[in-house]
Amino acid sequence: MNRTYVKLRLRIPKEEQDLAADDLIAFGFDGFEQLEGELEAWIPENKFTENIKLRFEAWFEEQSGGRWQIIGEETVKERNWNEEWEKSIRPLSVGRFFIHPTWSDEKLPPESIPLVIDPKMAFGTGYHETTRLLLRLLPDHVRPGDRVLDMGTGTGILAIAALLLGASEAAGIDIDPWCYENALENARLNGVSDRLDIRIGSTEQIPSVARYDMILANINRNILLDLAGTLTGHLGPGGILMLSGIMEEDLDAILASSHYASMKRLEERGENEWRALVLQAG
Repeated sequence: MNRTYVKLRLRIPKEEQDLAADDLIAFGFDGFEQLEGELEAWIPENKFTENIKLRFEAWFEEQSGGRWQIIGEETVKERNWNEEWEKSIRPLSVGRFFIHPTWSDEKLPPESIPLVIDPKMAFGTGYHETTRLLLRLLPDHVRPGDRVLDMGTGTGILAIAALLLGASEAAGIDIDPWCYENALENARLNGVSDRLDIRIGSTEQIPSVARYDMILANINRNILLDLAGTLTGHLGPGGILMLSGIMEEDLDAILASSHYASMKRLEERGENEWRALVLQAG
């Protein structure tokens, strides 16, 4: 029997929907549909308790600052998310990578690196600017044998891309349990399972003595600022730090952080209102 869900319709600018959904997952939402200026979010009815609802409403008010709106709520039957994905996810060329799901039969473009991603949710597929920016930057900065840390790994797409470019090993960390099986599955599909270590949690999952040649962090402004000391502290000499999830208006705040400001600024790229940075440790 299909479960019953609560579907919320949220008026949120498209460029903020991915970051909002990251937080919604923590409340128990497990299905999303992105529309122009609107995000539909689905949560099992039995999980949307009065306590969760009150916490959600407080978070929504705090995060939106009056800019977002709840424009609808209804109770609906469960949807077949895999079927929905097969209708909506299509192959995409990003820099040197050709990102495609297993059910695609499109031909690999010449000289492209195939990157197989079967997403379980709408995020970390390569369809968002923040992911695309790092995928385009990676080939210029990954060095053979690099040890890589990917904070906020999601589907594992960035860690897997680094391994396909020659990194020797990667660790992917995310606070959301759904990432674990999905990232492991995507690692298997790309033949890098033996080199990708997926961990659920946050910075406590980083061994205190660990030093990485490259750290990837596609998160958001506040978390990038909170983690600045940890991320820079786990880079080895000459290590590369690649940051994304930064809106143009927040770039100065990131660069003003003492930890990031002390690093060499190698590159900055943008797409629409999003920015990514490549920094290097001394």
